[in-house]
Amino acid sequence: MDEETRRTREVVERYHQCWMALDVEGVMALYHPDIEYYDFFNNLRIPFDELRDYVRTAMPHSPQQHIEHTDRIRVDGDTAFIQYCSRLTLRRSGRLASFRASEAITVRDGLIWRVHEYATAVREENVGAGAEAPTAKIQRLGLSSVQVRLMLLDLEQYFASEKPYLASDLDLSRVAADTGYSRNQVSYLLNQVLGVSFYQYVNRARVDHLLERLGEEDAGRIDELAFAVGFNSLSVFYRCFRERTGLPPRGYLRQLNSARTRANDPHADAP
Repeated sequence: MDEETRRTREVVERYHQCWMALDVEGVMALYHPDIEYYDFFNNLRIPFDELRDYVRTAMPHSPQQHIEHTDRIRVDGDTAFIQYCSRLTLRRSGRLASFRASEAITVRDGLIWRVHEYATAVREENVGAGAEAPTAKIQRLGLSSVQVRLMLLDLEQYFASEKPYLASDLDLSRVAADTGYSRNQVSYLLNQVLGVSFYQYVNRARVDHLLERLGEEDAGRIDELAFAVGFNSLSVFYRCFRERTGLPPRGYLRQLNSARTRANDPHADAP
């Protein structure tokens, strides 16, 4: 390894370690004040005085988020290439959203002078002739990969705190208005990133809420609970319940009651 390559590797490895440690100031200390930072996902250049906010936003903000280094750092002279995957585990949907990113980095005099950043959602549809690539869709909607991650967190928080799914007439327009995003943005988020329809996402939230209610004493009749959590059709409720739990409501209740009996009387199953 020549000396220039060795020095570049040292800088880029420190840069990578700062990202893993969520050290914003450590990352900023490695950027040259005249850095050329290009976000090709959004076709924009980010000036140095805006980079601190950009880096802080891109770093994980909760236990549900983490970054994985998915490729070894490759270095040649003053240039390095690093690839990583940012993963976001969604508590309510039970799904994992992933975003692959890579950076081509130029190092001079111990500092990073240039970064070319590329990113895309890992989950992509097969694009046939005449179809529009997922990345192009995100760009058209005005979203970066960082913004998509924040949208996912906003949607999860909105459903957890406001419980809009309890309204049987909940629709996409209301969710978009309440969260401050457009209908197209929310629709893309659900369909292309999470791989679910709007009503699949909503009905799963309803079933999860009902399951929490079933854990309470004197929860009431399950069909009454179904209407209380927003379902307006029992046939739809039964189908969604089985998809979520693997059991029909009666079978789930039998298991739940059996577990409660064992918990209250450890000798209940004894011969």
